Amino acid sequence: MLRLIDALIKMLNAIRFRLNKPTITSPEYISAQRAKKWFEDKGDETLRLDYDLTENSVVFDIGGYKGEFAAQMICKYNCNVYIFEPIPEFFEIIKQKFNRNKKVHPYCFGLSDKTASQKISLTDNSSSLFIEDENGLVIQTKSIFDFINENNIQQIDLAKINIEGAEYALLESIIEQGMITRFKNIQVQFHDFIINDAKNRMEKIQAALSKTHELTYQYNFIWENWKLKD
Repeated sequence: MLRLIDALIKMLNAIRFRLNKPTITSPEYISAQRAKKWFEDKGDETLRLDYDLTENSVVFDIGGYKGEFAAQMICKYNCNVYIFEPIPEFFEIIKQKFNRNKKVHPYCFGLSDKTASQKISLTDNSSSLFIEDENGLVIQTKSIFDFINENNIQQIDLAKINIEGAEYALLESIIEQGMITRFKNIQVQFHDFIINDAKNRMEKIQAALSKTHELTYQYNFIWENWKLKD
């Protein structure tokens, strides 16, 4: 009997593996293939962290998650970091992590092209406004223009943007409103599996950015950075 049970368990595990194994056309497989070069180049340890920043610099962490990127910036540059994380669970982690650091300013809302209440999926570090989730959460977004003007911020030395599809509308609006030159560096991760016509929209944004900024590194649909031209 025990041998029969063991055989059944092995068979079920094999079936489960086959059902969950990514195909060459699946988003998971494509993302993994894209990321290979990035990880080979140790981009998370180098490119994403190497900037000409000082203790007076201003960094926007748009899509703060649990504050890992903000912590790296603080550790390396002791700069001023504004963290925008709309999911209360993650916001509380951020708030506790930096509760004694007056140079870190956490906000429990997302930066967007508009101020609104929107429903977001709860999928850990891939939570998105563009994934349907019956157990999703209603979160708040705030117009980036209102936030910058209300806080009298003249220059953002680095904006890290990782907001699971919402980067398109955010960047399009910043460009259209003529505020793009306030951003010295824009580190963005574009997402193509949750947005229709993502590649075309991305290329239009890149073409517009090239008028004011220069590309310093690019790993397609992984990470890229645009630096304001001198």
